[in-house]
Amino acid sequence: MHADQITEQIGEEILAVAGGEPIRAVGLGFPGINRAGLIEESPNLTHTKGLNLGPDLAKLLATRGSEAFVHVMNDADALAAGIFFTIPRSQTGRLPGAATTQLTKLIRVWFLGRGIGLGHYPEPNDFGEGGHMTVTLDPKENLCGCGGVGHLEGIMGERAMRRRFLDLEPDEVFVAAASGDERCAAFVTMWHRALAAATAAAIHLDGPGRFFISGPNARHVQIPLVDRLLHTMVKMSTLQGSKFEIVAGGDEIALIGAAQRAVQAHQLT
Repeated sequence: MHADQITEQIGEEILAVAGGEPIRAVGLGFPGINRAGLIEESPNLTHTKGLNLGPDLAKLLATRGSEAFVHVMNDADALAAGIFFTIPRSQTGRLPGAATTQLTKLIRVWFLGRGIGLGHYPEPNDFGEGGHMTVTLDPKENLCGCGGVGHLEGIMGERAMRRRFLDLEPDEVFVAAASGDERCAAFVTMWHRALAAATAAAIHLDGPGRFFISGPNARHVQIPLVDRLLHTMVKMSTLQGSKFEIVAGGDEIALIGAAQRAVQAHQLT
């Protein structure tokens, strides 16, 4: 779909959901880096680079009689916001020491799908692409869609897995690993090690806490394995205590997060 058609399609979906009711604010989670609704980079949707999604969508809605405020955010950040707004507050105080304090300030979530995203709530003041952080120095690890070497997405991303295993689908790789296939088993270990390494980098930058995991490939994550690998990488006592939790229903949660953030942003304007 052409980039302009994406904006038009999103606008049609919004108007259909509204059903003629007035629209106050629109929250939109979109993959990649954006500033004020301008898509500056989107490695897995390269044709949308330069799309002025926020302003263009607001103009489109205005032509249809809806003077709505539009807030565009990274899709993984929308998921993190949705987790913040949907998880019962009683669940946020069960981690020891520094991790408990950090969880009340920062929600982080890994989205594992065609690409890899690291979402934050509150949204960072600057932009970032956690899925493209470097987790290996091996120059042969060059399967990331952005062209970078050693990236997390180049190991864990679904597209990268298809390029690595031309004879197997990603789901089949994990099934074969569980059945004893040595090649697949070695990759699954590396897959978990990459997630642990990226999480360790996030902890060393922003502190410990709970890391949520969502997306189509979250079901493949072996929490005990990635937890054990993480503990070999984070040794300072003040940075220990992080936990992983798998969250289902990522799309629905992200919708809630995008909507809530749009309302918040609109109130601040």
